[in-house]
Amino acid sequence: MTEQLTEQTATAAASGNSATERFLEKGVGADSSTERVDMLASELVGAVHDIIRRHKVTYAEYDALKAWLIQVGLDGEWPLFLDVWIEHVVEEVANESREGTAGSIEGPYYVPDSPKLPAEATLPMRDDEPGTPLLFQGQVTSTTGQPLAGAHVEMWHADDYGYYSQYAPGLPEWNLRGTVVADDQGHFTIRTIQPAPYQIPHDGACGKLISAAGWHAWRPAHLHLKVSAAGHQLITSQLYFAGGDYVDNDIAQAVKPDLVLHPTPAGSGNGNEVTYNFVLDPA
Repeated sequence: MTEQLTEQTATAAASGNSATERFLEKGVGADSSTERVDMLASELVGAVHDIIRRHKVTYAEYDALKAWLIQVGLDGEWPLFLDVWIEHVVEEVANESREGTAGSIEGPYYVPDSPKLPAEATLPMRDDEPGTPLLFQGQVTSTTGQPLAGAHVEMWHADDYGYYSQYAPGLPEWNLRGTVVADDQGHFTIRTIQPAPYQIPHDGACGKLISAAGWHAWRPAHLHLKVSAAGHQLITSQLYFAGGDYVDNDIAQAVKPDLVLHPTPAGSGNGNEVTYNFVLDPA
């Protein structure tokens, strides 16, 4: 009899391979000049050389590094490694001149083309979806304060066990994923559940690094969002919950003060609610 897989049986290898496959589907590339590639690659290799010299890296440590790098690839964890430890700096540089809402990392678990939903909507979820109900509402405007009619507020997040749909077995395809289309005043209201903190996959190569370095593997609870409107720059961001575990020591170093939510008990008496407005820069 075939074992029925559930989200609790998810493994780092399975999650990593899914993230790798999804990333490769983008068909990404960079139109960088030979001179720029030479400069970046040379400085990267030079920085490694400097570390080896300063810290007297041994052959045993060098061979352990090679074995670990190979295993990261075998586990399909390069998207995980880069998004957890590197992406926050790339995002910081990419958005350093932005005037509107602060950005944050996309992470490895984004899936495009989530179901479109009206301005007042509930994200797709199971009938018995565990977790605390959350009412998330706000308005999308320009940097001049103009409401952006029909703005897209794309949201995705982990469930109450810390798993993402399409990256763990047993979850409905679009669980806790959706693209809400704001009304003619840029307003939106989204009903979902409040996600919990979770550990990044740590039974693979990235987990070995975390263990060897004595780090923790936790990310604070967060909502992922991509917000866009015609004539304006898309913003990719994450929102966190004040007072939550690991907000002050996120393994991905992606928390910013402007992105911390302060929910209050919902007026309905069921769960929490919070208002957060998005401001988009002109294209």
